[in-house]
Amino acid sequence: MYPVAVLVERALNDLDADQLVALHEALDDTVTYHLILPVESSSTALASSLSALGAGEIAPPVAPGVVLDAADEVRRQGAAELESSATLLRARGQQVVALLTEDDPVDELVRVVASEKAAEAIILTEPHFVKEFFGLDWSARAKRALDVPTLHLIEHVPFDGQA
Repeated sequence: MYPVAVLVERALNDLDADQLVALHEALDDTVTYHLILPVESSSTALASSLSALGAGEIAPPVAPGVVLDAADEVRRQGAAELESSATLLRARGQQVVALLTEDDPVDELVRVVASEKAAEAIILTEPHFVKEFFGLDWSARAKRALDVPTLHLIEHVPFDGQA
């Protein structure tokens, strides 16, 4: 068995799934992808909402009588994205363990790598130029915390388009 911890920022698409599988095609061992998708906790969501309001963004109107629980909606959407991603990998014959987390994404990745004795970690995100410049992005933080090979890929971008 060859466990791989994969931290994703949002749902995988077909290209992402194909590229993940292609990275491990030559292995004789069975690969198990431990797919981690973080969702914002209530306090993080509140902070994001307040900063969005400060930036002049307005939330869409809600129909009268409808009560929204933002935390439940975030978890529901996250669970749907995680299952969609797991389904793409399973459709390619891969073993997948899917984990939705409200904890710090890098802390959760470190935990999964340790508990599953992962051979490597892969992080798929959209570009975050400022965070990357200052070494505050998930990939830089994970590389400092992990003792396994760690690969950062830009989601939804083919290998030949990766910077």
